[in-house]
Amino acid sequence: MQALYLSRLQHYLFCPRQFALIELECAWEENVFTAEGQVMHEKVNSGGHDTRGNIKTVRTLRLGHEALGLEGVADVVEYHTDDNGTQTPFPIEYKRGKPKSHRADEVQLCAQALCLEDMHDCTVSEGALFYGKTRRRHNVNFDDELRKVTLDAINDCRHIIESGETPKPTYSTSKCRNCSLNDICHPKIFNKNASTWLTKKINTSLKE
Repeated sequence: MQALYLSRLQHYLFCPRQFALIELECAWEENVFTAEGQVMHEKVNSGGHDTRGNIKTVRTLRLGHEALGLEGVADVVEYHTDDNGTQTPFPIEYKRGKPKSHRADEVQLCAQALCLEDMHDCTVSEGALFYGKTRRRHNVNFDDELRKVTLDAINDCRHIIESGETPKPTYSTSKCRNCSLNDICHPKIFNKNASTWLTKKINTSLKE
């Protein structure tokens, strides 16, 4: 089974076509938003670990889930030790912006929790997203609904990989204008009827 990277789930939830362009066509372009995100992760992903009280903090932890075919890296995982000596993982994902209206960030974090559960044979009930603009944590509960959304996203991503087909674009002003792949995707062109677009191009050429 081909590995599905945890970070790609966020791309799929944001836009299935963006996911396919990256996964199937190896397309990638930087913009100010992706660059800012990389700078934040470079600061966070220093590696190593430390312990304060009953919390052990591990940075840049490699994750995997063999049955689901997932692999990737967690920015930070805190291991909280209770009075009985049991350690419970608490994943934390760092994001450059602010909380979003869609659930892409939550799904990526939940997928990390699924990996931690598989790796440690335990239950991970919550984690947190840290946003650069708000400078605070937003706790995320891994309830049944979020787990279903996450597993559905994993299955959908797997279907795109196995089919080898890139979904057609659906233009969205709010999403497309900030997407680093806009110039590769051409959503305004390719979501139109092909014959209409071709006719317009021909008429424009004749006028010239």
